Amino acid sequence: MVAQGRHQGRYNARLFICGLPVLKQSLQVVLSLYLAMACSLASAASVVFLNPGKSTEAYWLSYAQFMQAAAKDLGMPLQVIYAERDPQRMVEQARAVLQATNRPDYLVFVNEDYAGPEILRLSKDSGVKLFAVSSTLTVDQQSLIGQSRERYPNWIGSLVANDEEAGYLMASRLIERGRALQPAGEMQLLAFSGAKQTPAAQFRERGLQRALAEHPDVRLRQLVYSEWNRQRAYEQAQQLLPRHPDATLIWAANDEMAFGAMRAAEELGRVPGKDLLFATLNNSAEVLQARLDERVSVLVSGHFTAGGWAMVLLHDYAAGLDFAARGGKDRHDALFMQLDKPQSQRLLQRIQGKRYDLDFRRFSVVGHPRQHDYNFSLQPLLD
Repeated sequence: MVAQGRHQGRYNARLFICGLPVLKQSLQVVLSLYLAMACSLASAASVVFLNPGKSTEAYWLSYAQFMQAAAKDLGMPLQVIYAERDPQRMVEQARAVLQATNRPDYLVFVNEDYAGPEILRLSKDSGVKLFAVSSTLTVDQQSLIGQSRERYPNWIGSLVANDEEAGYLMASRLIERGRALQPAGEMQLLAFSGAKQTPAAQFRERGLQRALAEHPDVRLRQLVYSEWNRQRAYEQAQQLLPRHPDATLIWAANDEMAFGAMRAAEELGRVPGKDLLFATLNNSAEVLQARLDERVSVLVSGHFTAGGWAMVLLHDYAAGLDFAARGGKDRHDALFMQLDKPQSQRLLQRIQGKRYDLDFRRFSVVGHPRQHDYNFSLQPLLD
């Protein structure tokens, strides 16, 4: 009832502001400009993003920065709250946001460590609409609590990147590069995955296995879970590389783990990009530079844009244009791309300069009624 009264009061305020009569002909122009501005401000949808990463973590920082650029361009107030890689802290942050007196219109969350169902439970009767990004609820979780707009009608949808395709792309291109160096015979591969319980790690592994099934001449010697952590991958690689000295291919589900394994390899006298090829994923300045230096042979990126594209969807939804009618309420967008050296250079310049100055309204269906779907990708940042 509190949330309902709050929204009703805001609605009445909008009617009052936007319905002011024009009293004098001489004031019509000035007043119309004022009213347009007032109505825009009154109707601007507010958003809170529960960022599961650390506030010092390159990936989640760039994720938030791209999201903030979209919010600014679309005129939407956005607050980013970092959970610092602590799932329990993230749930408590969700509780605080959803029980606050001044709640946002939308709460954007990530199903990190399977916290999604608890966040949805906390949102009940809050009046806040929820939207999942990057990792939405798993099939098992949805079998218990339903899909978006079912048991929790305020959970209006999700947008996730094609993580399985990313894992596949990394592996298949890595194998191609390996074959250029070793035209015949069995090749051996070591894999460093993320946190076992996260959907992103699971889907990327699935892509890796699909690529391996297409290449029976490539042998996966061992897959380990490095929890997205550089130090852990370094310690594991210290054991794995001497155990499998003939391994020439390294598949790492993010750049932090790739650099950990790379450090161990270099200490053993291996030369990344020469006798040991690395495929990895992310958009940090460090990994983009490593791609330019050819220490990383295959680099895939693009998923850090998901939050920014989600802002476009929420902007349209708030304007009465439901994104579900244009591509579905739960989207799996092809955000990942393999980056060559010129593309890595262009993205590096944007990352270093924090330059995400896109015209996000160009991707919105507001003002583009004939647009049948959203064309979200990394490409606009590379043009």
